[in-house]
Amino acid sequence: MIRVAVTGDVHFAADSVGRLRPHLEADGIQLLLLAGDLTRRGDPGEAAVLARELEGLGFPVVAVLGNHDYHHDAQEELSALLRRAGVTVLEGSAAVLRLSGLSVGIAGVKGFGGGFAGASATDFGEPEMKAFVAVTRRAADELEAALRTLNADVRIALLHYSPVEGTLAGEPAGLWPFLGSYLLAQAVDRAGAHLVIHGHAHSGSPEACTPGGVRVLNVAQPVIHRPFLVLELEAEREIRIA
Repeated sequence: MIRVAVTGDVHFAADSVGRLRPHLEADGIQLLLLAGDLTRRGDPGEAAVLARELEGLGFPVVAVLGNHDYHHDAQEELSALLRRAGVTVLEGSAAVLRLSGLSVGIAGVKGFGGGFAGASATDFGEPEMKAFVAVTRRAADELEAALRTLNADVRIALLHYSPVEGTLAGEPAGLWPFLGSYLLAQAVDRAGAHLVIHGHAHSGSPEACTPGGVRVLNVAQPVIHRPFLVLELEAEREIRIA
């Protein structure tokens, strides 16, 4: 059994020092997964604060970026800062870790909006709409491809945007098309996973399932009301919230 800390929307900035590390060091954590919105406004200086918080923890840290991390168009610099601190930053890519005899595969992508069945954007009409939908389709395709590469005891999809409506309940319905896309859930169900983790929906709900029955957790800090959620992963693929 391994203990995995999962959280999202940490929105680090200059005043965030100490918001994660003391808790992580005191809780027997063996892996940390970050579901995007790592910074407040996508400023590299904010990412540097988080990098110092995570450097030298003694266990792996895997992350995807969120929409806030793109605000200053410095996402590559943010990613490089975090990677230099030892963080694995995924975008349409995957990593497999072996911890206490258990292999954990993580496929990561930020994702994008687009909506859900009956209320989704389509790639018809203006080039702006086609471009919007193309971003979501590309993210879903990259997620599916990354999941298919994983040969691991436990397979996790790590996202920022939601793949399902269930974890958006609590957010105004008019915002849902901007908080996730059904295409991400289709990718998960086609490729197979044991768990999906996402953030982004600060007023959403903590748990739901994809149409194919894959468990989905919204781990945005305003939803979990703590620095991180601790999951216990078993070799038999059982996943429990500690």
